[in-house]
Amino acid sequence: MDEIKKAIQLLKEHDVVALPTETVYGLAAAIDSEVALKKIFAIKERPFFDPLIVHVSGQDEAKKLTTSWNKTCDALTQEFWPGPLTIVLKRNDKIKDVITAGLDSVGLRCPDHPATLQIIKELGVPVAAPSANKFKRTSPTKKEHVQREFEDQVFVVEGGESRVGIESTVAGVFDTHVDIYRPGMITAQDIKAALNNAGINIPVNIVPSPVAPGQLKHHYMPKIPIILSWDQLNPDLSTLSVPTDNLAVWNISSNPAETARNLYSFFRDAEDKNHTAILITLDSNFKSMHEWHGILNRLDKAKSFEISR
Repeated sequence: MDEIKKAIQLLKEHDVVALPTETVYGLAAAIDSEVALKKIFAIKERPFFDPLIVHVSGQDEAKKLTTSWNKTCDALTQEFWPGPLTIVLKRNDKIKDVITAGLDSVGLRCPDHPATLQIIKELGVPVAAPSANKFKRTSPTKKEHVQREFEDQVFVVEGGESRVGIESTVAGVFDTHVDIYRPGMITAQDIKAALNNAGINIPVNIVPSPVAPGQLKHHYMPKIPIILSWDQLNPDLSTLSVPTDNLAVWNISSNPAETARNLYSFFRDAEDKNHTAILITLDSNFKSMHEWHGILNRLDKAKSFEISR
């Protein structure tokens, strides 16, 4: 039996599987299986207050899960789906409370990966899928990452390395505005441009919210400390309460797409090589550049220490 057929069989049997996407690998369960949905939380050691994103095969399937689809949704999904944009809308009764943490809204996304899209289509129902890692830890961007995280607990579909590398942009869509709850590689400027091209002129705001996953202060963290250094290639680390004798050092370049793609792999490789800590140096000018917003959000939540000039 090939991996796609096996994944579909397991999902139909109320089990979970790890699926590849262009952002990170996800731990998936069919949305109509309460047993499998609860298994996601158990395996990840994830609290039930953290909502899950529902992955659909396309726009038509998404419309069947919400009561608030509008012309803004049409414009955004036509521009960015399949792709790393999650839209948050009012849910209907097809969405179980366990998916949304009891909230009246649901995050919907169409992943840009052929294997996962095929699985969703052939399964016949969408899947809920947070990242395939222990709660608050570094997200996986390769099959091996998931296997090391969960060993034999989870069947993993091989899908190559995730080409985006950080989680999707999460945006609440309303008739009068769009609120970005979690930044990603699709920026507020990208969303505004897509809406303008569709003749829609509404504000696009950045508003962190509990309706999106990944909102806790410490998230995406590896097992070793991360030190962020702004504008200093060789900062003074003597005052930090962390061993710095075997650092993994990354002087981040000016290429945000490459940085995002390699971010979580760098964290995991540093752990595997028994480094004592990770030192990441950045240019403070990145803070004002919209294409870096998602990356800096992940680094801010993953860091243990920060040094500024």
